[in-house]
Amino acid sequence: MSSLGGNFPKHVKIVEVGPRDGLQNESNFVPTKTKIELINRLSTTGISVIEATSFVNPKAIPQMSDSEEVFNGITKGPNISYPVLTPNLKGLESAIKNGAKEVAVFSAASEEFNMRNIRKSIDESLEIYKDVVKQALAAKLKVRGYVSCVLGCPYTGNILASKVADVAKKLYDMGCYEISLGDTIGTGNPRSTQEMINAVKNYIPISALAVHFHDTYGQALSNILTALNMGVSVVDSSVAGMGGCPYAKGATGNVATEDVLYMLHGMNIHTGIDLDKVVDIGNWITQVIGKENRSKSGVALTRKRQASTKS
Repeated sequence: MSSLGGNFPKHVKIVEVGPRDGLQNESNFVPTKTKIELINRLSTTGISVIEATSFVNPKAIPQMSDSEEVFNGITKGPNISYPVLTPNLKGLESAIKNGAKEVAVFSAASEEFNMRNIRKSIDESLEIYKDVVKQALAAKLKVRGYVSCVLGCPYTGNILASKVADVAKKLYDMGCYEISLGDTIGTGNPRSTQEMINAVKNYIPISALAVHFHDTYGQALSNILTALNMGVSVVDSSVAGMGGCPYAKGATGNVATEDVLYMLHGMNIHTGIDLDKVVDIGNWITQVIGKENRSKSGVALTRKRQASTKS
């Protein structure tokens, strides 16, 4: 129990999505060696799940065109999972060939978003994923499922919680061990988060749910707090708040890993992660790719360090 009270978990698992979801929207190609170094640095922090890359058509996401080189180039730490995104059977075959132990599939709760993202309806995409999940499980891989646009769509606006629950249930029933609920454009708030999770947990155990918030409107931490109070204990985040969505105009970065850790550690919720190391990595990667560090905690802690050094 945290010192804040409520029904907060004692431990929260962080899924670091920076190397994949954080970098995929960068217009300038990030060198392969930089991606490898980013993952290797993150592997020293205590993070137990690091989303490494995506085995996707390079024409669709050019930033992920070096997926094989990245996945084979990283130093895989003990007790760390390095899941990869596999949107189809071809991607799964590449993942298996390169030694992946965990893969992820994704759909959306919005028909329009799904059509613009992968050019398939929700039902069409789920039919493909049935085969992907079946073959992945047959190969003894773990499979994670993502549902995008759970609290809003950039094209159609509000999303019914019942639709989110329907898509999530279908992915869970296929064999996905964990379902990550993604607020792709960051329009959610604590009330809509609560309503959505209440709808989903009618069909899926709360222990099998994760949350994935973008911080477009500054609501990510409050939404995470709401989810934690409902029993969710898995949070996706991205070092330095990197990321966006190539198919969701105006969607800014994922919630920063540093900000999530600062909040959780302040609540006496265990993560097993070294916040100072993550802050250093956030400063390093944003300098390397020439982008602003979006982590408020990371920036504040860095300034505090600098001030104490000068005094």
